[in-house]
Amino acid sequence: MGYRLGVDVGGTFTDVLLVDQDSGATHRAKTPSTPHDQSLGVLAGVRKVCLEAGIDLSEIDRVLHGTTVATNAILEGRGARVGLVTTTGFRQVLQIARSYVPGGLAGWIIWPKPEPLAALENTVEVGGRIAADGSEVEPLDPDAARTALRRLADNDVQALTIALINAYANDAHEVALGALAAEELPGIPISLSSRVLPEMREYERTVTTVANSYVQPEVARYVRNLDDTLRGHHLRAPLSILRSDGGLTSADKAAENPVSLLLSGPAGGVTGAVWFAGQAGHTDLLTFDMGGTSTDVALVLDGTPRIGRETTVADLTVRASSVDVRTVGAGGGSIAHVPELTKALRVGPQSAGARPGPAAYGHGGIAPTVTDANVVLGYLPDALAGGEIRLDRAAAHAAVDTIAKAMGLGSAQEAAAGIVDIVNENMFGALRLVSVQQGFDPRDFALVAFGGAGPLHANALGRLTGAWPVIVPPSPGVLCAYGDATTSARDESARTLARRFALIDADDLRAMLDELAAGARERLVAEGVDAATQETRYEVDIRYHGQGFEIPITVSPETLADEDPLGLLGAAFDAEHQRLFSFLLTNEKEIINLRATVTGPRPRVAARTLPVGTGSPRHALVRRTEIWVDGAFADAAIYDRDRLLAEDVVVGPAVITEMDSTTLVLPGHAATVDAGGCLLIRPRADHRFDPADPADTPE
Repeated sequence: MGYRLGVDVGGTFTDVLLVDQDSGATHRAKTPSTPHDQSLGVLAGVRKVCLEAGIDLSEIDRVLHGTTVATNAILEGRGARVGLVTTTGFRQVLQIARSYVPGGLAGWIIWPKPEPLAALENTVEVGGRIAADGSEVEPLDPDAARTALRRLADNDVQALTIALINAYANDAHEVALGALAAEELPGIPISLSSRVLPEMREYERTVTTVANSYVQPEVARYVRNLDDTLRGHHLRAPLSILRSDGGLTSADKAAENPVSLLLSGPAGGVTGAVWFAGQAGHTDLLTFDMGGTSTDVALVLDGTPRIGRETTVADLTVRASSVDVRTVGAGGGSIAHVPELTKALRVGPQSAGARPGPAAYGHGGIAPTVTDANVVLGYLPDALAGGEIRLDRAAAHAAVDTIAKAMGLGSAQEAAAGIVDIVNENMFGALRLVSVQQGFDPRDFALVAFGGAGPLHANALGRLTGAWPVIVPPSPGVLCAYGDATTSARDESARTLARRFALIDADDLRAMLDELAAGARERLVAEGVDAATQETRYEVDIRYHGQGFEIPITVSPETLADEDPLGLLGAAFDAEHQRLFSFLLTNEKEIINLRATVTGPRPRVAARTLPVGTGSPRHALVRRTEIWVDGAFADAAIYDRDRLLAEDVVVGPAVITEMDSTTLVLPGHAATVDAGGCLLIRPRADHRFDPADPADTPE
């Protein structure tokens, strides 16, 4: 069956995972990211992993890629100069927005309103009008439209958005304008709101389509450059890009609709976590991905990540399906500092990044980071990334010692413990956002930890959340790349209905959903996905009549086949509304949007099975060391994860090392190796570390 290659580009490292689809064997590589041209870091990682596996690049069947190019373009403000065409009277749609100010009371006093992605001077109006029912109120004036488009051409816009009132109900005017724009602005990418987001709400549709235009040239350039670079080195496999909702799309479609990629990177990690946790027998999960710059958390229920209808990057919120991921500025490179005014220790969100990186990396960094704190506490080995990064312990101590002196602490270890405690609390807060704030008790979930830094903090996060077991998958530092390599193609169709239950016929509802699914199926067939292998999932957005927001409700095949599907949908909506808000209304319900998602088959990648051991990890012992834990030095063992066998039990305090990550097992806890190689960390009831106990101290 050949090989699948998963690639994930992060702010600090580029992770590459090669999967043998027949045996399930994996080969991994971790190389520094190259922000000036990410394709160079990707190519270096691909060459490295193929050399390790002993294969030629031409033997790879598929390249699956999670990317942050679209996200970074927005965060760094380096997108295209966007021209916007609106209906007469709607030129200020982006400036008026939704009158929402983040923060508490009086937040507007200190909140700098972000600039729209399409400037007012690059926004033009055209005559013509479509009604909400799709009928034409006023015809489009082609001559006036050409004049407006020429003004945008004179302004040297680099991408164009056409977003007309009620275009979701009838796209005729947008399509006609698109044809005119292709003549007046040749070579400029054009985004139609009726194609990007065919749903009601003028502002959301416009801002989402403008965001698509803003990142489109950058994403198209990156995808083209990466594809050319790989093909130039004899890698002919088709390139697929991970969408924000965890599905795959072709490189061409990704370049056409890049707004669906804004959370591409984090989605890969969640997909990989679901894969491994399922092998370990757990389907209700909290996922925790801690990298060098940030931490992403998400909730998975019954093996399915929660999918949100909005994607937020910095101050920008767009209407695009994505895994419900929350991000905090807490990573291995997060910088600790003590403000002069308060003398209170702070960690992040500023990061040392890949260059100069933490002081321990030896690249000239002097600021104390979370990684430096873990070095001082004794949790990290002498080298990272398979020996590529040698750690400078003296530099780490010197950096962290500046915090100890600023706070008047007696040792660098106390300062380091404080840094780790604070970053753990920051990540705990993010986990509460996706669990407690959404009506879920974290104690009902397992916690899956991954990313280069995640397993170091996983045991502590388990103690804070009460989520057990803590699962550390194999190769946790490259799990996002594993998720990229083990996901499936996906497409979605949507439309606005805006109709009360009393006015909806069950047969009409089924017909409309089938029509949406048919369009998505056809597009996947065009990508080479056999129709017989496709799975379809339906979703409807429901609200009480007159309510200002709606709640997405999944429509199962059984619900659609029922004699009264609307009754079942209404009951499901009431249950979800009660869970989220603890009350119900007597208002009639109405369906606002319909959605059909079609997914291709999951790739058949064999699960790895470890040989069974005796339960004792003594054969994997590297050496003994001293670590600082719970306010004092403690004797601990260091194990090589690659030598651990199924059913081995590692009792804390212990450090488990591997090429791409390091796992810390705290005192009073034990990590059991399952058949697939996952570490399952749980508390040990009434257990105290005993060096004389053979279970605690291997020979």
